[in-house]
Amino acid sequence: MVTQDGQTAVLASGNPGKLFELSAILAPLGLTLKSLADFQVPEAEENGLSFVENAIIKARAAAEFTGLPAIADDSGLEVDYLKGAPGIHSARYSGNGDDANNLKLLAELAGLPESQRGARFQCALVYMRHALDPMPLVCQASWEGRILAEPQGANGFGYDPLFYVPEHQCSSAELTAGLKNRISHRARASVLLLEALRQR
Repeated sequence: MVTQDGQTAVLASGNPGKLFELSAILAPLGLTLKSLADFQVPEAEENGLSFVENAIIKARAAAEFTGLPAIADDSGLEVDYLKGAPGIHSARYSGNGDDANNLKLLAELAGLPESQRGARFQCALVYMRHALDPMPLVCQASWEGRILAEPQGANGFGYDPLFYVPEHQCSSAELTAGLKNRISHRARASVLLLEALRQR
């Protein structure tokens, strides 16, 4: 067992939704998760070349600043036709926020048939016991779908209105928050992390 009751770790994110979601999944470990906002941790420079590298960079920076075990995720959208882009640059693809990112993606795929619009969300989730942890836990999960020709739905954020989820026959932005938080790439990686922490 990696944790003891009452142990605290820091989540290398200021996003309250991520904190709530991950706290609920890891609750069986007796682990209390704190947000970056609780410590005023400076933002880490994400200069890695992969989701895993960037997650490790963020976890290491949070562990070093707080002295606590740290969890970090890095995630984004991978489009087959674009050779994996926008990938690690998903959040800043256009440089002008979610709506502009979606417009740029639609322009890049304009006229492509459905068969060439395959895509997936990727998530790398990392747990580091301390800043010098030589063997961080790394859990990866993906969520397969395809890119729509136009936005659908008003829930979620980012590329959700363009990401079609075949098993539910709708966009990610048309799913309820509860369902999305059970089937998404981040949810799947979080469950893998729970199991990895239990085994360690």
